[in-house]
Amino acid sequence: MIEFHDDTTAVAALRKVAEPTGPIMTGERARQIDVGRLPEDVADLIESLRPGENLVLTRDGNPVATVSSTGARPEPPRTDYDDVTVVATAMKLSASARMSLSAELGSDYLVLDLHSAPATADVLLVPPVSPQLIGGLRAQFPKARVVLAEVDDPELGVSYHGPVRRLLDAGAETYLTSANVPHLARQLDHAVTRRQQLGGGSAAPLEISPADS
Repeated sequence: MIEFHDDTTAVAALRKVAEPTGPIMTGERARQIDVGRLPEDVADLIESLRPGENLVLTRDGNPVATVSSTGARPEPPRTDYDDVTVVATAMKLSASARMSLSAELGSDYLVLDLHSAPATADVLLVPPVSPQLIGGLRAQFPKARVVLAEVDDPELGVSYHGPVRRLLDAGAETYLTSANVPHLARQLDHAVTRRQQLGGGSAAPLEISPADS
């Protein structure tokens, strides 16, 4: 049994979004809630319930409601990751957002929360953060490729904006990161030539050119 004591937020949210679904055998009316409309911390608690486990909502220490799991029995934790590419997410993602990302990547990938991922993770997905934090994460996952990402998905409640996205949104077409001036010249020539090839002056897709391209 799990008790949730942030009573004002949880109970108010449950009452606000609960909708009657029609009569049931007892003559009472069942109510249903789309978990996506609940506060994120409450939704995460509900989604983490195991079969037979309950979430008890309390006010001043007194139970006022109980949420029970109806999910299938989960598979035992995985210990062998040799056949998949493990992506550890340093972004705060809900369980549904991680599941969506994993489904889009396909069966060759396994997307795990930062705290659940093994130290041997292959990829570390990180929002724009400080160099110090990236250094700490690299020490925690020494074999992982660190991938910085800016994403905005209102449907899944994910929003991570950074300086590059703001510059591109303001009208920039290409973001070059060059190791030196000769390298900058090659990148600039490639960017200009590619634009001309794409449409004879029409706008090219936004892109970021890495330092080693």
